[in-house]
Amino acid sequence: MHQEPLHTAGQPLSAASKALIMLHGRGASAADILSLATHLHVPDFALLAPRATQNTWYPYSFLAPLPQNEPWLTDALAAVGRAVAAAQTAGIAAENIYFLGFSQGACLTLEYVARHATRYGGVVAFTGGLIGDQLYPEHYAGDFAGTPIFIGTSDPDMHVPVERVRASTKLLTTLGAQVTEKVYPNMGHTITHEEIELANSLVFGR
Repeated sequence: MHQEPLHTAGQPLSAASKALIMLHGRGASAADILSLATHLHVPDFALLAPRATQNTWYPYSFLAPLPQNEPWLTDALAAVGRAVAAAQTAGIAAENIYFLGFSQGACLTLEYVARHATRYGGVVAFTGGLIGDQLYPEHYAGDFAGTPIFIGTSDPDMHVPVERVRASTKLLTTLGAQVTEKVYPNMGHTITHEEIELANSLVFGR
């Protein structure tokens, strides 16, 4: 599963100095998340967006016991890894690779980078947290070496409890990330203009 061709936009990989890997939410598509790039400060980036089989990365809540979401979750992480490999094969180093996701895609974004922590360009998670019925620190390794991460979320949110967001921020920080967490009262399950502006200033404007 999750074997669909990588969707691309922005600069060609062969000409780009930076790459942004964009992960859509449940029920959405690669084209949906790529359309967000028009609001981001990424004119010189190659944009890479995997697409989930049947538009979902894993079938159950991100808070379900991990075995319930297998093998989808492992395959979803592999799809992200293929996008990273495509950027690296084109000569883009990890410190120039960026990640962005919304909702289920934000959860997958954080899970991937935490399992492969290194100095990335930056990470944006619009409403998401690390995956599992609880956090499993033994799954995460590496050193973000100051990678900027922005996490924005609503309190409450119908899918992502703010407690998991805060726990994820704490764990990512222990791995060396520079995390900015912003919790908006009653924002709803969406992406706001303020979040986009913060992502631009904290991550893409660096």
